[in-house]
Amino acid sequence: MARLVFVVLWSSAFIAGVIGTDVAPPFLLLFCRFALAGLLLAGIAWVSRSPWPRGKQLWHVAVVGLLMQGVQFAGFYSAIALGLPGGVVALVQGLNPVVIALLAAGVLRERMTRRQWLGFAVGGAGVLLAVSDRLGSSLGAVLLCVVGLLGLSLGTVYQKAFTPDVDVRSGTAVHFLVATPFMGLATLLFETPHVTNWPVFGWVLAWIVLVNSVGAFLLLNVMLHRDSAARVGTLFFLTPAVTALLAWLVLGQTLSPVAVVGLALGGVGVLLATVRRGAPGATGGTASARPSTPVPAALR
Repeated sequence: MARLVFVVLWSSAFIAGVIGTDVAPPFLLLFCRFALAGLLLAGIAWVSRSPWPRGKQLWHVAVVGLLMQGVQFAGFYSAIALGLPGGVVALVQGLNPVVIALLAAGVLRERMTRRQWLGFAVGGAGVLLAVSDRLGSSLGAVLLCVVGLLGLSLGTVYQKAFTPDVDVRSGTAVHFLVATPFMGLATLLFETPHVTNWPVFGWVLAWIVLVNSVGAFLLLNVMLHRDSAARVGTLFFLTPAVTALLAWLVLGQTLSPVAVVGLALGGVGVLLATVRRGAPGATGGTASARPSTPVPAALR
C-alpha cells in the first residue's frame, strides 16, 4: 500500500510542476518549495524530538540533499519550463531504476538476480522508446532531465551507503534546508523572479510542499531505510504511466502510440524486477533490510 501511495504522490509532482512553472520561474518555485518544506519538517523533527545528524554524518546528509533535491529538481523543473510535458519528464526519470541498479551493484554490493536484470533492461528500453520521438525537437530539455535523473540516482545510492540510519524527519529537513540557498542564488543569477498568478502559485506551492516534498520524500526515505536501493528504485518505472494518466485527466495532455508502448514495457519491467517466483504477492530481489534505528509508527 505504501508503494502505491508513493507512486501517486510522486507522479502528481510533475503535474504541479507544469502548472507552477507556467506562473513562476522554476528556480524561484523551487526556492519557495525547499524553504517552506525545510522549515515545516524542522518543526516536525523538533516537536517529535528527532535526533539530528552531526559532524561527518551531517556533511553526508547535506550531499544527499543537494543531489536529491537541488540537482534533481533543478534539472526536471528547468526542462518543464522549456516546454517538455510533465509526462515526458516522468518517462526520463523512469530510467532511475536502471541507474540505481548499476550503482547499487558496484557501490553497495547489492546482489541482483537475472530476473531483476531482465526487468531493468525491459523497463529501461520502454522508457527510451517512449521518449524517442522527443529527442529531435527537445534535446536540450531531455538533457536537463538526464541531469535531474543523475541527481536522484546518485543521491539515492549515496544515502543508502552513507546515511542509512539518519532519522527520516530531521534528515529530510536538512535535505531541503541545504538546497534552499543554492536555489535562491540560482533564481537571482539566472532568472527574473516574478509571479504572474498568485492564487495558482499559492495552491501549487502548498501541494508540492505538503504532499510532494513532505509526504512523498518522507515515505521515500522510510522505504530506503527498510528495503534495498534497487527495489525501491523499481517503483519509478510506474510513475510515467501514472503521470501520463494524471496529465490527461488534469491537463488534457496525450501521448503518442510509441510512448504508450514504452509505458507498457516499463510496467513489464517492474513485474520482472520485483515479483518473486513462487511467492504470490511478494516482492523479489534482495532481502529487506530493517533499519537499525526504529521508524516512527506514524511513518510506517
